[in-house]
This record gives sequence, structure tokens and C-alpha cells, in this order.
Amino acid sequence: QVQLVESGGGLVQAGGSLRLSCAASGRSISDYDMGWFRQVPGSEREIVARIMRNGFSAYYPDSLKGRFTVSRDNVRNTIYLQMNSLTPGDTAVYYCNAIVGEGPLWNRWGQGSQVTVSS
Repeated sequence: QVQLVESGGGLVQAGGSLRLSCAASGRSISDYDMGWFRQVPGSEREIVARIMRNGFSAYYPDSLKGRFTVSRDNVRNTIYLQMNSLTPGDTAVYYCNAIVGEGPLWNRWGQGSQVTVSS
């Protein structure tokens, strides 16, 4: 069974940067498109980045293009999310998962990584 462990979050001032990591075990991520999601209390999880299994193509919501960059290391079974020019609106818990269609593949989520951006 897959296990996902997100890390790298924290408290940062607006305009700052963070780099999140998601280490997977139990499955090889090289077989999957992978993505980052985020969730704020009372809202649905939303996808913020998607990277194809070959690592050459990535997709972002229009509102995040140019600020977020997703990457992957299939040897380390890890994906990353570089977040720049952070705003308070980016405050959320960030999760990773494999992607199928437009949503998550695996029912089991990691604990997430809290990102808090102060103004």
C-alpha cells in the first residue's frame, strides 16, 4: 500500500519561497502522473500542480502559473513543489497524490504539509 510523506512547509512572509517534498513508498511513482493539492478548512482539496510521469510536462491552474514549479525524481520516488512569491492566499495544507483524470488516484493521503504565509 502506498504511503506518502509531505514535508517542507512552514511559516513564511508574503513574497517568500518554500520548497515542498513528497516521498512515496510502497509504489513506484514512475508509473504515475503525480500532483500537488492543497486544502483550506471548509473547502475542497484543489489541485495546484500536475507533472506527467515522464517529468517533461507539467500543468498548473492559470492563477499559479509562474509562481509554482513541480518536479520529480523517480529514482528517489519523490516529487517537489517550489513555491515562489507566496501570498496569504497560498496558506493551506499541501498534499501529494497520483493523478487519474482530473483527480487523485489513491484513497490514502499523507498527513500533508502546512504552509502559512503571513502578510
